[in-house]
Amino acid sequence: GTFANVDPQVEAYVADQMGLAVEPVSTQVIPRDRHAAYFAALGVVASSIERLATEIRHLQRTEVLEAEEFFDVGQKGSSAMPHKRNPILTENLTGLARLIRSAVVPAMENVTLWHERDISHSSVERGIAPDTTIHLDFALRRLAGVVDRLLIYPENMRKNLDRLGGLVHSQRVLLALTQAGVAREVAYSAVQRNAMKVWRGEGTFMEFLLADPEVTLTEAELSELFDLGYHFKAVDTVFARVFGQDAMAKAAE
Repeated sequence: GTFANVDPQVEAYVADQMGLAVEPVSTQVIPRDRHAAYFAALGVVASSIERLATEIRHLQRTEVLEAEEFFDVGQKGSSAMPHKRNPILTENLTGLARLIRSAVVPAMENVTLWHERDISHSSVERGIAPDTTIHLDFALRRLAGVVDRLLIYPENMRKNLDRLGGLVHSQRVLLALTQAGVAREVAYSAVQRNAMKVWRGEGTFMEFLLADPEVTLTEAELSELFDLGYHFKAVDTVFARVFGQDAMAKAAE
């Protein structure tokens, strides 16, 4: 308010004792743009949860199956089809993310109050404040549990890559050709031409490249370009950025 009846020093003292900051400019209430920013942040966190949950759901698809939620003995994936192992936890997280984000718009609409103070925001906040925070807390805990018990299938990752017949290496072949002096347009055309044959199921990428006179690389050079390890050379750097050097060192022990 205007501090007509309470000295600003009282506010400062109480806030300091409680470890709180003072709102620089307020009316009878704290401006609701602060609340809106808070709920927007919750919405962003929920979207991040959904991003991870959706990726796990896709990885669990039968035709992919590179990872899946832990499936307990006796657990039912479907009441009608006993063979199913549905990703029920990450599906639940996807729904919770939608619910949490639904609080963002009403929180934004609460920013505008009549003459800086009416109670139109009150009924909204009484609903979204407890529900949104509880839902997000639950979602974070559930996601942590999913990640902790996540089943990973490296052999299926390899099978899925092999199913592409070597196409994942097309960029390296293109770059190697240009570095060997082949004009980029010529190199691109040669790589694409052979890649399309692989898409049509006519053979493997390697055999077509070896048979193409415009591909001036030797078999040894092509074999080196087809090494998957090349793409993982910086993975420890990325992990260290996320988990820190100490955690990486401990994991290596």
